Amino acid sequence: MELDPARLDRQHNYKLLIGAVLPRPIAFVTTRGRDGLVNAAPFSFFNVAASDPPMITLSIMRRGGVMKDTAHNISETGEFVVNAVHRDLAAVANACSADYPPNVSEVEAMGVDLVPSRKISVPGIAKARIRMECRLETLIPVGRGPNADLIVGEVVHFYVDDALYREGKIDLHRFDPVGRLAGADYCRVESIFSLARPVPPQPPAGGGSR
Repeated sequence: MELDPARLDRQHNYKLLIGAVLPRPIAFVTTRGRDGLVNAAPFSFFNVAASDPPMITLSIMRRGGVMKDTAHNISETGEFVVNAVHRDLAAVANACSADYPPNVSEVEAMGVDLVPSRKISVPGIAKARIRMECRLETLIPVGRGPNADLIVGEVVHFYVDDALYREGKIDLHRFDPVGRLAGADYCRVESIFSLARPVPPQPPAGGGSR
């Protein structure tokens, strides 16, 4: 099967992307609007961008060419929190994906407990076992229209539950992260295998002659 994206509609291309790029980590993002309302929504077009300083990327699709509340809040305030999704937080994150109007706070509607951040004004989700406080580095409208906003944020503070932190690393099994698949499907990390990083072959001593 050969498929030319230029000959497909937006929905078909979207289905191919979410069926091919998986599993995807989930960013459960909290933001605050200028009216003070705290918004919370999950996004799976999310990944790491750099480590020095630590930076993440987040792509938020527009609706009818209009920024979603999360992207709009980030563009106005320059702050947001990425709350990493684990198994016990998945249902809450999914519930907050409902299409609430801008004047309704998902966290208030769902009764989600918040916790103050250390370095920014936007609170995080209390139940999240890993939180990344972020400041906006850049926001780039992308796609035809455009139809999405690509956000690059610098992580200015990490919160990691003590039970997950082991010698500078995060204990994967204790964390129990959840990944996004296609449709209504999610996944957990239940099977792990390792591959040693390959070492390039060394040239023979003396280099030989041609």
